[in-house]
Amino acid sequence: MRVLLIGPPASGKGTQGRRLAALFEVSYLSSGELLRAEVSAGTPLGQQVAEDLARGDLVPDEVILDVLRPPLQAALRSGGYLLDGFPRTVAQARALDGWATAVGGQPEAAVWFDVADDELLRRSRSRASIEGRADDVSAVARHRIDVYNAATAPLIDYYRQAGILIHVDAAQPIDTVAATVDAALAPFDVRGH
Repeated sequence: MRVLLIGPPASGKGTQGRRLAALFEVSYLSSGELLRAEVSAGTPLGQQVAEDLARGDLVPDEVILDVLRPPLQAALRSGGYLLDGFPRTVAQARALDGWATAVGGQPEAAVWFDVADDELLRRSRSRASIEGRADDVSAVARHRIDVYNAATAPLIDYYRQAGILIHVDAAQPIDTVAATVDAALAPFDVRGH
């Protein structure tokens, strides 16, 4: 199973991605979590991207590709991936396609978690108070949504044209979203259960 999870910040990709990874027995890879781990560890790469993350800006393509290649290769060896938060631009999607084609790991589906901006801001405020994430405070959250709308939203058409887009109304209750995503991804389940 090779699936991309696409959607704005606070659309539920992480919640559903972790659950789906356990359900389908594949690796869950979050570009944001991988980058935040680099920042927390104080690595040279983490120092390089810390300001981008704090502002809610996109990390340069070559940096995120370098971070993702090793865990993606490991995931492909162990049964597949659910990739959350990458690609974020059409240029990144093309780069992923080129790399994935070379290693036999092309995405089979791109699940689009669709949620209105006002609901995203409400969720971000809630997540900021619960998890203490600096990128969920109001001004940064608004900027992250604006960046998504400008840079990431064109991916919807890219994956629709590729014939692999799955649209999910992610403003619904978590269990409803889960049931919708589970049914949509069932054809890609290769575990044989």
